[in-house]
Amino acid sequence: MDLTDIPDDAYDGEASPPDLDAFESPGSLLTGESTRERLLDTVTAIRSPTKVSAIADRADCDTETARDYLEWFTEMGMVRRYDGRPVRYERNDAYFEWRRLNRLRENYSEAEIVEMLTETIEKIDEYRARFDAESPDEVSLVEASKTTATEAAWEALSTWETLERRAALLDAARRGHSATVDTARSIDV
Repeated sequence: MDLTDIPDDAYDGEASPPDLDAFESPGSLLTGESTRERLLDTVTAIRSPTKVSAIADRADCDTETARDYLEWFTEMGMVRRYDGRPVRYERNDAYFEWRRLNRLRENYSEAEIVEMLTETIEKIDEYRARFDAESPDEVSLVEASKTTATEAAWEALSTWETLERRAALLDAARRGHSATVDTARSIDV
């Protein structure tokens, strides 16, 4: 018998074919991320209460697996659960702010935090002088575009806004308190 020959009794025609949906999707195999990692990536991007089924679809996993991990994430404080029909979940920004503050406190001395805060405030002062305003919210992009290219003005205002959030975060880390900043966007220190 040749190795490529299939014996007559190997398949009787009555067995059902394998359930291909039970296997991991090719996309998830290519990325190499575990289900937990995909769900974590998904929940960190959620900005409004979202159904479990939608979260599962985005994370490319089944609903029951998503539900189990979401319960675990809720217990950890990473997400908020909204009871009802259907149950919904959203990212808990306070948790991520707390994590950022703890990382700052763990990785930098108080002196280093104060030094970074000082540098950040100096940069903010440069933007205040450049735009003759106290905050980026006071600056009209239309008005700023009269003296600077629109894209350059928008980038400068965005950078200024990021610096304001960074300063609030660094000051909160220095004081050992929560920051009173909009942490929905990433803050890179």
